[in-house]
Amino acid sequence: MRRIIISGTHSGCGKTTITCAILAALKKRGLDVTAFKCGPDYIDPMFHKKAIGVASNNLDSFFCDKNTILALLSQYGEKTDISIIEGVMGFYDGKCGSAYSVSEMTETPVIIVIDCKGMSESIGAVIKGFLSFRSNNIAGFIFNRLPEKLIPLAEELCRELGTEYYGYFPKNDLSIESRHLGLVTADEISDIQTKIKKLGEFAEQYIHIDKLFSSCNTPLPEFKPLEINCFSDAPVIAVARDRAFCFIYQENIDLLEKMGCRIRYFSPLNEKTVPDADGLILSGGYPELYAAELSANRSMLDSIYNKIKDGIPTIAECGGFMYLHRALSCKDGAVYKMAGVIDGETFPADRLKRFGYITMTATQDSLLVSRGEKIKAHEFHYWDSSNCGNSFSAEKSDGRSWDCCHTSATLYAGFPHIYFYSDTSIAEKFVRKCIRYGEKNGQDQQDNPNR
Repeated sequence: MRRIIISGTHSGCGKTTITCAILAALKKRGLDVTAFKCGPDYIDPMFHKKAIGVASNNLDSFFCDKNTILALLSQYGEKTDISIIEGVMGFYDGKCGSAYSVSEMTETPVIIVIDCKGMSESIGAVIKGFLSFRSNNIAGFIFNRLPEKLIPLAEELCRELGTEYYGYFPKNDLSIESRHLGLVTADEISDIQTKIKKLGEFAEQYIHIDKLFSSCNTPLPEFKPLEINCFSDAPVIAVARDRAFCFIYQENIDLLEKMGCRIRYFSPLNEKTVPDADGLILSGGYPELYAAELSANRSMLDSIYNKIKDGIPTIAECGGFMYLHRALSCKDGAVYKMAGVIDGETFPADRLKRFGYITMTATQDSLLVSRGEKIKAHEFHYWDSSNCGNSFSAEKSDGRSWDCCHTSATLYAGFPHIYFYSDTSIAEKFVRKCIRYGEKNGQDQQDNPNR
């Protein structure tokens, strides 16, 4: 299985740009390409999809054990010509969630992107440091923003240090705008396809694509196939997906479909009511950027409120959680009415709040877990709430802890994002509750042709 990780020395070194460039170049050559992102990121996979036309998937070694990581890598990548896996932060950063850990679990070769702005001979110290810091699968380096006159130096440093030179990327004007959650989403950039095409041309010109392709054909370690329960009664799950609600783990959706669910996407921005369904997922995203439009769509807000009060099993994460509040305050001071399920107001914070991986312990029985059971999760948000909830106790690896989330027998609502493959029993419990809700409401899927 051909696969390679494109990682970097640090966040912002250019690895997303170079990953998309390589993806576009490979796709233009007519290859069947898959893409992955290490870690919990939602936005980078959107750019991967623009480059290759198919969904990109996450490989998260905090959420998943080695066997699950290998199974997901095989599931999405083994039938394609090559898989390009983008790293997260710096190569070694993130401990159990790092690109380094994914490389070790999957025995995947790595190319490190170095941002060379302002450096010359010091590039060698960076190369040597990454090669010698600990045992690794680093195959070589790509040099971003490298002046053309320093190409011989970079090549010589690679020879001297016993590693491969995979080319460079010149300084260019193809940078992608950033905002508080990192990059803007791919759909928000009007000329994204033009930029992706140009990046692909740059990759063909400046990166050694043939060498990259030939050096990443390594056997995948053995693993056991994942056991997934399939339910014959197939509930329908309504999933919010539009500009405001776009943070969705594709693997979560695919797992629900493997369990027999049918997914019905809908837009809280543009539609009037929640579609007929047995379960509801309010995805994360940027509701604060579309607060006026969301608030003006009172018909949808009322539909959401009534469905949840009726007991439809509901998962509302981060942006979806914000949407359920009584009100959402924006940075300009405007306050917008929201669904009113959560008695509180969500508002902008002065800094990133409760960032990173957490382990949550349930303080009560609920939709997804019983009291005392644990869920792995991830938080990343610049908004906060006057009523974050106390249905879970969240703890980071450094010992910091706090209360979070609102739950009931039919509800999970909070800032933390969850990943079903970290514990597939969580998804099973959700599906079972959806089936029971459908039965309670007489919604037999086989007898209703409109579902």
